[in-house]
Amino acid sequence: MGQDGWQAWRRGGRSSLPGLQPVIGHRGAAARAPENTLAGLRRARELGAAWVEFDVMLTVDRVPVLIHDETLERATTGRGEVARHTAAEIRALDAGGWFAPEFAGERVPTLAEAVALLSELGLSANVEIKPAAGHEEATGEVVARQLAALWPGDGPRLLLSSFARAALSAAALAAPSIPRGLLATRLPDDWEVALTGLGCTTLHLAHQCVRTSEIRELTAIGVPLLLYTVNQPARARDLLAAGAVAVITDVPDVLLAAQ
Repeated sequence: MGQDGWQAWRRGGRSSLPGLQPVIGHRGAAARAPENTLAGLRRARELGAAWVEFDVMLTVDRVPVLIHDETLERATTGRGEVARHTAAEIRALDAGGWFAPEFAGERVPTLAEAVALLSELGLSANVEIKPAAGHEEATGEVVARQLAALWPGDGPRLLLSSFARAALSAAALAAPSIPRGLLATRLPDDWEVALTGLGCTTLHLAHQCVRTSEIRELTAIGVPLLLYTVNQPARARDLLAAGAVAVITDVPDVLLAAQ
């Protein structure tokens, strides 16, 4: 699955990242529909987003499903740890009623279901590998292998990312052609060693933890910087003007309208 222009970052080089858009819907469109659901992905597309971000974790039977937390309580009607439940058990839960009554009955989708919908909608994706503690390598490997097998070669763009460096390393071994991004809260001291060592193309940071001077310095040496979670149009404009290549937002409609 080659993606022309999406080379791993190296000092002195520059990746053009063709196809990347400056506004990416967070967990689908997290302020407009239940996060990490098919309804959320559809809603993001309806709101004009060309890219979405979502989280993927493994069930106990090693099925990648879209969910953020290691536990089920916040975003579903279930209880306990995701990694201790089967995919069938998690699929039986309601993942939408907590958000609004009209989403009652929405399910936790599998990664395979999400890929099929993204292909249908023409949505590009930043898939965050979100391993439960102790499952970093397995999650990176399984998610990357499944994406390599299912993602259409002539389809939308695809980017993997993770805070878990072991997951990114496993993903690189399993599917080296899928571009990867390193996630962190603030700029790590060893960011350059990490990016090059993991073969990452992009760097993703929390917008409130990055200084404008850091954005400009990273941009000057060609580091593609994605910032999360940006919900104010003025802040988004400032970050993009400083050199960030994209912002990840709960309200893609608001930021797109302000462009």
